[in-house]
Amino acid sequence: SSSSRIFSRNILFKPPSFFTISRAFAPSIPRFSVRSMADSAFKKVQIQRDDTAFDAYVVGKEDAPGIVVLQEWWGVDFEIKNHALKISQLGPGFKALIPDLYRGKVGLDVAEAQHLMDGLDWQGAVKDICASVDWLKANGSKKVGVTGFCMGGALSIASSVLVPQVDAVAAFYGVPSPELADPAQAKAPVQAHFGELDNFVGFSDVTTAKALEEKLKESKTPYEVHIYPGNAHAFMNRSSDGIKRRKGMGMADEDEAAVRLAWSRFESWMARFLS
Repeated sequence: SSSSRIFSRNILFKPPSFFTISRAFAPSIPRFSVRSMADSAFKKVQIQRDDTAFDAYVVGKEDAPGIVVLQEWWGVDFEIKNHALKISQLGPGFKALIPDLYRGKVGLDVAEAQHLMDGLDWQGAVKDICASVDWLKANGSKKVGVTGFCMGGALSIASSVLVPQVDAVAAFYGVPSPELADPAQAKAPVQAHFGELDNFVGFSDVTTAKALEEKLKESKTPYEVHIYPGNAHAFMNRSSDGIKRRKGMGMADEDEAAVRLAWSRFESWMARFLS
């Protein structure tokens, strides 16, 4: 199916030629502008790494445990800011930081998001994560976790392998290509969440989730893999615009109980390893 082609495994390391998936999805996908609803809660900072700098958005208590929050393929849009704001308010509170991996660009429909992800320097994104973890540890957070959704979920798992200073990972519906990172080499504890009906084959479908679990067993690090019955890809996106966007992509499932359960598991996991 065209949906399974979107997240072809080799996209996650070296993009193949651009798929013309706009024919499959774009007509039913509304275009969204970045929402300002949560923007006022965030502080914008610049983080330096190597010979470049990137913007990041921070919310939460100064001295709280830190969590790097990684974007979906859309970019730093309203939905990832909603997630970061939610994370900052869980339990005793976390300090959430979103690095802008696309350097200000946001995909407003499927074709644009595909194009942006195709063009991502994945090794560079790992360096951005590394610099983001270091920034949080230098600015009041004694321990730092990484979480992400879709593309960001894959990068979260990669960070458990490639970023030694990460203390815990919680990934939502994304697994990195073997060329980028082998989860059997994970050094930080990994929790992973997948929807049973996810049809992005080789990236976040149930078969891929179960293969990830086998790899994590080899890693000898603490891990959990959770599969949510009746849920498709991106089931955590619950804003009104996020729901419209999912429905436009053929994902009409709505399961608030699964979302609450996933957040509860996330909170317990991060509290366990970051406190």
